Amino acid sequence: MTVTAAPVPPTATPPRRAMVLAAGLGLRMRPLTLNTPKPLIPVMGRTLLDRALDHLERAAVDTAVVNTHYKAEMIAAHLAGRTTPPAIVLSPEETALETGGGVKNALPHLGADPFLVVNADILWLDGPQPAIQRLAAHWNPETMDALLLLMSTTRAVGYEGVGDFQMDPEGTLSRREESRVAPFVYAGVQIVKPELFAESPDGAFSMNVLWDRAIAAGRLRGIAHDGLWYHVGTPSALQETEELLAMDGLKPFWP
Repeated sequence: MTVTAAPVPPTATPPRRAMVLAAGLGLRMRPLTLNTPKPLIPVMGRTLLDRALDHLERAAVDTAVVNTHYKAEMIAAHLAGRTTPPAIVLSPEETALETGGGVKNALPHLGADPFLVVNADILWLDGPQPAIQRLAAHWNPETMDALLLLMSTTRAVGYEGVGDFQMDPEGTLSRREESRVAPFVYAGVQIVKPELFAESPDGAFSMNVLWDRAIAAGRLRGIAHDGLWYHVGTPSALQETEELLAMDGLKPFWP
């Protein structure tokens, strides 16, 4: 079921800090990632990492904490050459900590307020209103511990999975039923409370551990993305994405 989004109040203020996940190995993107980390793969002339940071800049995010592991020195060097906001703080990982562990490791840099988490290996185009602004407008810390941006599995370009979540009309999320296809896939952007990481595992773990905890408490919510979204997971998917973007007239250095 698709949730109809309410108009976004113009005063909705996104979090001022964000976590950008950029430490993955990019195994499915080989051979391109043998010499280049996936976040630095260019799409239409601009890296996936820069495109994620561009969205944060447009949302007036002050600080982006970027975790690094695979070819960390390349990501650090690339970010050192970026002259536009947000300010960058690196969070190096000696061993890969996965999504949840990577965010937990960076919590000292993220502060006590809710923050954004953005995957650096996905690509989305905003709809009529910026997706981050829409998340901010729907965020309610009294009723939710995390708010996820979701994409309809039928509209997710390059995605071949079976989806992640069911969503009721109020945006409350539940897991995909076994042996069935779920209508929504996680789109790689969320607002999360730091309190969700209390009593979480040490070391490497997935955000799924914390999402399941929030689902059990009835405190995981989502909104459906109303723009375009591309799953750039393999070299062939990268080629397909660039061809589609070129057909849509996307400029090389969007946005």
